[in-house]
Amino acid sequence: MNENKISDHVLNIGRTVQSQLQTVIHGQATAIQSLLVAITAGGHMLIEGVPGLAKTLLARSLAAALRCRFSRIQFTPDLMPSDITGVNVFESAAREFSFRPGPLFSDIVLADEINRAPAKTQAALLEAMQEYQVSIDGQSRELSRCFTVIATQNPIEYEGTYPLPEAQLDRFLMKVIIDYPGEEEERSMLKSMHALGDKATHAHKMIQPVIGPEEILELRSVAHAVRVDDSVIEYGLRLIRQSRNFPSLTLGASPRAAIMLLQAAKALALLRGNDYTTPDEIQLMALPVLRHRIRLTPEAEIEGLTPDSCIQSLIAQVDVPR
Repeated sequence: MNENKISDHVLNIGRTVQSQLQTVIHGQATAIQSLLVAITAGGHMLIEGVPGLAKTLLARSLAAALRCRFSRIQFTPDLMPSDITGVNVFESAAREFSFRPGPLFSDIVLADEINRAPAKTQAALLEAMQEYQVSIDGQSRELSRCFTVIATQNPIEYEGTYPLPEAQLDRFLMKVIIDYPGEEEERSMLKSMHALGDKATHAHKMIQPVIGPEEILELRSVAHAVRVDDSVIEYGLRLIRQSRNFPSLTLGASPRAAIMLLQAAKALALLRGNDYTTPDEIQLMALPVLRHRIRLTPEAEIEGLTPDSCIQSLIAQVDVPR
C-alpha cells in the first residue's frame, strides 16, 4: 500500500469515527478531534469542564466507536490502589491465590474526577500511565497495548480534592478544556435526545464500531512514520525553549513536552490525510499539549493572564518557518 492510500484510509477512519461521535455528542468538535489525536498518538488525555458537558458520554462513545473494552473509575478520597489495579484473592477450594483484575485492565479507562483520589492511588495510576503495567504484591502485570486514560476534573469544585502532582500532569499528552455548546448545537442536542426516547440514557449504544484495537495499533505505527522536516522540528524546539525564558512563567515546558508536542502534531497531520507535518499542526497542538505543563508567576496571575494567553504570546514571538 503506498503512502497516498495509507493517508486516504486514515482520513476516512478519522472522519467516520468523528461522524459517529457527533451523532450523540453535540457542540464539542474540538474535544472530539483532540480525543482522536490522543488515540492516534498513543497518549492520555485530561478533560476539564463543569458537570453536564458529556465528558463521560464522550469517553464511552469513543470506546464504542473503536470497539475497545471500557471501564469507568469514580475517584473518591477513600479509593485504594487495589480498587483500580486489582487484587490477589485466596481461593479456599483450590488452596491458592487467584488474581482478580481491576478496572485498569481495559483499553479505555475513564478516570472520573481524578483529582479526588489520594496520593497512593494516584501513584498506582501514574505507574500504569507511564509504564503500561501495574505492580501487585511485588509482581508486575502488563496492561492492554491500547491502554488509554481519559481523566476528567471539575474546575469549580475543590472541596475534598487533591491537586495532581506535576509528574502526573506531565504524563497526559494533552489537557482539553470544554465549555458550553452554542445555542444551535444545544438545540440540536435536545432534539436528538428527544428522538432517542428511552434510549437517551444509553446514547453511546447507538454508536457503530469503526475500527478495533489491532487497527488502532496500526494507526499509531503509521503516525510515528509521518515525515517531519528539520525546520518543523526546529520550530517546535524554539517554542519549547522560549517558554523556559518567558517572563510570565515560573515553569516552562519540559523536554517530554517537546516530544509529546511533536507526537500530537504528527497524529493530527495523519488524521488530516497528510504524510508530513507542518508548523500549522505544531501551533494547533501547542495549547492542549502545553497548557498543563507551564506555571504562571504570581504577578502574571494577578494581572489576569492564563496559560493559554501565555502560549499564544509564545507562538506570536517565534518565527514560523516557510
